[in-house]
Amino acid sequence: MAGLDNIISRIYAESDAAAAKTRSAARAQAEEIVNVAREEAERQCADIETRGERAAADILARGRSTADRKRRQRLLAEKQRLINETIAMAGETLRTLDTADYFERMRKLAVRTAHPGRGVLIFSKRDLDRVPADFGKKLNAALRSRGAVLRISKETRTMDGGFVLVYGCVEENCSIDALFDSARERLQDKARDILF
Repeated sequence: MAGLDNIISRIYAESDAAAAKTRSAARAQAEEIVNVAREEAERQCADIETRGERAAADILARGRSTADRKRRQRLLAEKQRLINETIAMAGETLRTLDTADYFERMRKLAVRTAHPGRGVLIFSKRDLDRVPADFGKKLNAALRSRGAVLRISKETRTMDGGFVLVYGCVEENCSIDALFDSARERLQDKARDILF
């Protein structure tokens, strides 16, 4: 029986040795799997971090771009407001000139815009009431060389300065507002050059 005990002992020993070898191989394989998984996790973490940094940089760049665009828009809006305010002030300055200067400018404007032939000059009620007595005489003297004659109408129009020229059925609006509106782009350019 001693031989059988030896065989059983040897089988146990070989079995323990095989189990130990299998456990060792399994541990090594498990360590390899864990190491590969750890390396993959570290690579993914680094990749996520890189993508996150890029995304943050993109968001920051877009934010700066948006802020810069809004700043430029506000600056442009403020410049436009100042230009419009300057043009409005110029119109108001013209409207509030003393009577002699105002009508001298209206006379020059009428000479510049009159057409050959007979026409009618219509003012606002405010301007008609303050037309200098010699205005029509000076105006027609200046128009004579152009073959034009303008009569000042007793009719009035609702406007804030300037006049309307009438030739039969044709009217030319030379009110201050109409003149400033038609020259707005040119006036904006001039105001921009002066202001900025």
